[in-house]
Amino acid sequence: MQAQVYLSLGSNIDRDHYIVAALDALADQFGELEISSVYESESVGFVGDNFYNLVVGFCTELSVGELSGYLKALEYRHGRQPHCARFSSRTLDIDILTYADLTGSVDGVTLPRGEILENAFVLRPLAELAPGAQHPLLGTCYATLWRDYSDRYDQCRQSLWPVSFCWRGGELSRLMGDGAGVS
Repeated sequence: MQAQVYLSLGSNIDRDHYIVAALDALADQFGELEISSVYESESVGFVGDNFYNLVVGFCTELSVGELSGYLKALEYRHGRQPHCARFSSRTLDIDILTYADLTGSVDGVTLPRGEILENAFVLRPLAELAPGAQHPLLGTCYATLWRDYSDRYDQCRQSLWPVSFCWRGGELSRLMGDGAGVS
């Protein structure tokens, strides 16, 4: 049975290279991807170079544990150091945000990921990509969660902005052009 999955991708080391490498690997493994705009944001929790962040959606038959293992191996193949500090620079950071409507700890992965509600660089691209989808615990759509988040924090707490980013010949910007459903 196929499950709809949303992932958060981020990089602040050789950002273009590692985001492209991750998208290539995900498309090769899972087929057509739904991809948000790419956002640049300041590092959170440490002083470091700015990150590129985006959200990717696709369907998979892998279990949560199998998907998590695949994503960790992908990070390590692209230079991520095992056991690096939570708040540090990284070549590639990939997190499972949601897996269908599963909640709680599944195969060692907490679903949905808490950063959805905590970080603008996760919620904004998720709300852009899947505005009508509902947070599995709250039952509130991501567009509403983003509106409430941006109203509450007025975007001054976590600064981020869309950037022009091309992958496989297409612009990945829903805000600046057509970037939907790139495969």
